[in-house]
Amino acid sequence: MALEPRQIILRPVVTERSYALADREKKAYTFEVAPSANKIEIREAVEKLFPSAKVEKVRVMHVRGKARRVRFARGYTTGWKKAIVYLKQGTTIDII
Repeated sequence: MALEPRQIILRPVVTERSYALADREKKAYTFEVAPSANKIEIREAVEKLFPSAKVEKVRVMHVRGKARRVRFARGYTTGWKKAIVYLKQGTTIDII
């Protein structure tokens, strides 16, 4: 069962930390990806969604859900999968 590129790359992660990484590395972009996606599928999806981008490497990690409490009930936010995509020199992505 192959997923479409829009089903693999769910959304860009826009945080201060991801902006700092992109500014420091000049070519690193962070995305929330489908939990079942692997590095090869993520690479292909980024290159299809952004034709001018050539992916150099992909790093993937699972982000745990945080503990939360509402009055006396305890629970967790949902965990998700994050991918940091490094592009080859001279290529960029216009996310925002």
